[in-house]
Amino acid sequence: MQRFSASQIYLFLVFMTSLAASTIFTTYSIYYVIELGLNPLQLVLIGTVLEITVLVFEGITGVVADTYSRRLSVIIAMFVLGSAFVLEGSIVWILHPASLLPAFGWLLISQMLYGIGWTFLSGADTAWIVDELEEEQAGRIFMRSKIFSLSASLLGIALSVGLSQVASNLPFLAGGVIYFVLGLILIRYMKETGFIRRERAPHSSAIRELGQTWVSGASILRHHPLLLLLTVVTLFSGAASEGYDRLWQVFLMNEIGFPEIGVSMAAGFGLISAATTLLGMLAVYMAGNIIDLQKERQVAAALFLLTSIRAGCIILVALAPDFYLAIGAVLLLGVVASVSEPIYTTWLNTKLPAQNRATLLSMISQSDALGQSAGGPAVGYIGSRISIRVSLLSAGFLLLPVIALYGRLLRKGSV
Repeated sequence: MQRFSASQIYLFLVFMTSLAASTIFTTYSIYYVIELGLNPLQLVLIGTVLEITVLVFEGITGVVADTYSRRLSVIIAMFVLGSAFVLEGSIVWILHPASLLPAFGWLLISQMLYGIGWTFLSGADTAWIVDELEEEQAGRIFMRSKIFSLSASLLGIALSVGLSQVASNLPFLAGGVIYFVLGLILIRYMKETGFIRRERAPHSSAIRELGQTWVSGASILRHHPLLLLLTVVTLFSGAASEGYDRLWQVFLMNEIGFPEIGVSMAAGFGLISAATTLLGMLAVYMAGNIIDLQKERQVAAALFLLTSIRAGCIILVALAPDFYLAIGAVLLLGVVASVSEPIYTTWLNTKLPAQNRATLLSMISQSDALGQSAGGPAVGYIGSRISIRVSLLSAGFLLLPVIALYGRLLRKGSV
């Protein structure tokens, strides 16, 4: 059997998961809004259920990854995610007069499965690759993986648009199948050599062992000021992203309106995603050559600047008087997100102790889920009661505390 390096497996994992996600989410709003008839509040509530599920299960699955196996956690994630999206894509076929649940009920179940699958993957994949490599190599692999992710997104965009022209649920089914296939490949080729499983104390049960791992991680988080600050950053960032991510496509469809450009709405969203991806690839490549990820002050300054631009772009989308200005802000926002992700991931992973890395990543991810589950419904309610434009404006303002916290880090030099 051919042996692949950990770096190759990680890049393949990133490529395939990005391909699946891009296939599913490029045209998902057409399925949700046009096929299933969801309103703005329901769109955000779907995300809220997802984030509450993540909030509940992140700690459990992160502890499993730190206690037993990060490889096992990643593989479980693939099959749970595949099941979630196959179910979601099948809803339109399940519905009939005798159906036990309406479309919205089935969507909530699929989102719960999605949340559970995501928690098995979240933190475990990056903790695994950092264990397999030297820490100083982490920045390089994360920047490189972002290029792979964006490349896969381009392929996924084309696949999503093509499938949605046939039926709006097919991208969900295709994405679910990709996750299943990836899970089977990882069973065969993914190895785990850097992770050292803890020795169980005599007469210690599995539940007690999991609890000890969680308590150890919580103690580290509580006594580490920078990690606590990053948890707060994640909280507000999650609250802002939930409202924007769920509503910007609906905003373009219902409040701004697509211009007559001779292509379908699905193709229009595909073109927007493709342009964002291409620009993001260029930006990530340039950032990798400009920013030294080993210099923490440079990293903090970059995150401060990128978050400021992100907030400004969301506010600009909300205030845009026409389609083209809104699209310009959407494109810039996508580029900023592409650059920010690997920088933040590198910074965070290199500051966490290896033994508790997955648990701590899960705890910080729980903060993101808390922000999204608390901020999302508020933003969605504003959209239903006033307008989606006002919802997006409020999402932009939620990033102001994040900018202030990064600014505080830079002023104090405690990075």
